Amino acid sequence: MPNKTTEYVNRELTKWTEMGVHGHLEGQLPWAKCEDYAVKSSAKLVGAQPEEVAIMSGLTVDLHLLFCSFYRPTRERFRILLEDKAFPSDHYLVDSQVRLHGYDPETAVIYVKPRDGNACLEMEDILACIAQYGDEIAVVFLPGVQYYTGQLYDMKKIVAAGHAKNCIVGFDLAHAIGNVRLNLHDWDVDFAAWCTYKYLNSGAGGIGGLFFHKRWHDDELLESGDEPLVRLEGWWGHRFETRFKMTNKRDLIPGAGGFKLSNAPPLLVAPLMASLEIYDSISFDDFLRKQFLLTGYLEMLLLDLNQTLSSRANESTTTVIGIFTPSDPRQRGSQLSLTFSAPLETVRSRLDSRGFVCDVREPHVLRAAPSPLYNSFVEVLRFIQALKESLELDHTKAA
Repeated sequence: MPNKTTEYVNRELTKWTEMGVHGHLEGQLPWAKCEDYAVKSSAKLVGAQPEEVAIMSGLTVDLHLLFCSFYRPTRERFRILLEDKAFPSDHYLVDSQVRLHGYDPETAVIYVKPRDGNACLEMEDILACIAQYGDEIAVVFLPGVQYYTGQLYDMKKIVAAGHAKNCIVGFDLAHAIGNVRLNLHDWDVDFAAWCTYKYLNSGAGGIGGLFFHKRWHDDELLESGDEPLVRLEGWWGHRFETRFKMTNKRDLIPGAGGFKLSNAPPLLVAPLMASLEIYDSISFDDFLRKQFLLTGYLEMLLLDLNQTLSSRANESTTTVIGIFTPSDPRQRGSQLSLTFSAPLETVRSRLDSRGFVCDVREPHVLRAAPSPLYNSFVEVLRFIQALKESLELDHTKAA
């Protein structure tokens, strides 16, 4: 948790106690436009212009809103490209959008799958799938970083391939924002959305964010003679200057802000502000350099530990620790996805008892992600020592 989080949340609670309704327009974070204070820093992290970013709602809500505007299926072009092991909410999102438009997910969703025996997708297979089915695909929808494997996809190439076939291309950036370099505007990404409680450390259930490329903004479309996109609208998507005049006349915020539905919770914006201030204070180049070294150091120690434990047990061909995140640093961020010959829950609980909290993802993965903002090389070494102790218990019993 960022050090300033408690201070910033308590400041809003105090304002609520002392000001009541006046807190909407007064104080350091006026509630009526609190989310706007997080836009500039968020836009910097995703490589966007500020008017292309809105801080609002939650990840899946934001994606549904974007799909309602971008997924406009026709008889010829009605399919959605999705990875086979997408995060469950993305599966539910896509299936429900397809059904909402009267199609069957069995025929309307194309799943791109890893090759037999592999956990990660090959970029050439993604591009080949777009090339093969592109004339039928309405939306290509993929993660920036795959939650289970930690694989970083080449978003720029995916966008180019999709646009070559006249597909809309969007991304779920839940595991990418604050973790890898993003240039959504320059890559010509049509839309994207993210949560803020992973690498942005805003707390469980933190507020979401979305990206809406400028070329889709109402003024850009009208200038080129096209009709603006239809979108689901709410009060908060209207300009601040006219929002409280209660005229019921449509006056949307230009760009991404027009997707906002209702007042953002200031108690969720405050923790995000504490985190974004940290990102604003550093060079992202320096962040990536430390990430390269920190995750690389973890990988090296894991490979060495696996060799040591395997040879000790006279099992040189057995993998005690497996890593199926790509070894190429250009294809990953901070996360390494680990598998073990020991039961996964046993390993997790033993690490937990030694002071290391790692995330388990069923059926086989423990995710270790040293953060360049918060973790040190010494802590990585201590983690390896704790993991060694945890795994040696099984090998000692076996011996």
